[in-house]
Amino acid sequence: MVPQERIMAYTIMARVPTEHGSRYLQQLCKHWSHNLAVEFTPEQGQVTFPREGRSGSWPMDAVLRMQAHTDRLDCTLEGSSAEHCEVLKGVVQSHLDRFAFREAPLRFDWQTA
Repeated sequence: MVPQERIMAYTIMARVPTEHGSRYLQQLCKHWSHNLAVEFTPEQGQVTFPREGRSGSWPMDAVLRMQAHTDRLDCTLEGSSAEHCEVLKGVVQSHLDRFAFREAPLRFDWQTA
């Protein structure tokens, strides 16, 4: 088996326009902290999705990093492949839209980093 640090990661990023980025970041992090490794402040958060989990079986863990701004929430998702990121992109979007129900669907402009 190849050690995790030797596997090249795939990264995508989205800038999500919203005036409530900090609120959504904190809600999402609190929600996922029951089952996942999570660290967060009102301005930034990090969620680690284990390589073996509900989203499938992958060569390495995936990490979501979020940064709240006054006019947007920046999301950076790093996974083991484009497919891995594609699966988790849907998970992130659906969860954020659930917390942002008053302004959902949020606009995610995912770009390869």
